Amino acid sequence: MKNKVSTLINRDLSWLSFNARVLQEAEDESVPLIERLRFLGIFSNNRDEFFKVRVATIRRMMKFGKRGREIIGADPAQLLEQVQQIVIKQQKKFDKLFSKILLELEEGNIFFISDKELNPTQELFVRDYFHQKVYPNLMPIMIDSAPHFPYLKDRMIYLAVRIKSTIKNAPKNKFSLIEIPTDVLPRIIVLPSTTDKKNIILLEDIIRFCLNDIYSIFDYEAIEGYTIKLTRDAELDIDSDVSKSWLEKVQKSVKQRKRGEPVRLVYDERIPSDLLEYIVKKIKLKDGEYLTPGGKYHNFKDFINFPRSEEESCGLKSPSHSITLLLLTRKVYCLL
Repeated sequence: MKNKVSTLINRDLSWLSFNARVLQEAEDESVPLIERLRFLGIFSNNRDEFFKVRVATIRRMMKFGKRGREIIGADPAQLLEQVQQIVIKQQKKFDKLFSKILLELEEGNIFFISDKELNPTQELFVRDYFHQKVYPNLMPIMIDSAPHFPYLKDRMIYLAVRIKSTIKNAPKNKFSLIEIPTDVLPRIIVLPSTTDKKNIILLEDIIRFCLNDIYSIFDYEAIEGYTIKLTRDAELDIDSDVSKSWLEKVQKSVKQRKRGEPVRLVYDERIPSDLLEYIVKKIKLKDGEYLTPGGKYHNFKDFINFPRSEEESCGLKSPSHSITLLLLTRKVYCLL
């Protein structure tokens, strides 16, 4: 009798396949459109957690050599390369799918309006909203002249801004960063409309539209803003100090977790190379394996809570199976 050959699939690669199943739900045209948009949010949120925990662990195993390979059952460097290839492939599919869903939403009279597509009435609303609500919550930083590079928060989106100067003998480009204040303001804003159309704009596009107002003190030829997002190591490092209680050790570890090492930078693939290289150098990401090119928008987890009023106005109801899958997604991830 021949011995049976047991084939084991690496759990991290297997988990990426599981998350691809979530992406398939967003691709399924039998699922209501708003739910498909929310599945994109679930997929994005899951992947962030995967990088914060699993990829961070693989990176740590690289320091342990042979012992690290034994722990995770694979060569850490090779596994990271495989993960990177799969993630980039899934990201391309994600971006195409998002563009497709946007077109289908337009058939349901829901329109995502960018900062380049505003009509005069919408421009007035956006500029007023910016000065009334957004501007007071912004703190732009000129990173090319700051003594220290600012700390980038985990999973917060930023606008990386490049300013082309018109002044002779001045540096060709100046760089700035703006944190998008999604912790205090809604990410999705409904624009006023006199028709049945539901026009929606994202908070970062409102800021893009008003970049001239923010940097009005500069003499510039052009000004551009590109979104970036950093994911940090969320693994817990428990102190070995025997003089401290277990609770004290965990509390200290949780505080340090918020300032974990960078494990991934997601960026708008249209970002100028000089601006991207400057940011990568400053946050000390050594290898290209930690860089993920993407589309114009990041942090799709915010779409999990897409405005339900827009859904109801178009008669797009939420099937219960999506809630079940969301709970399943969270449950399965907790087992990793």
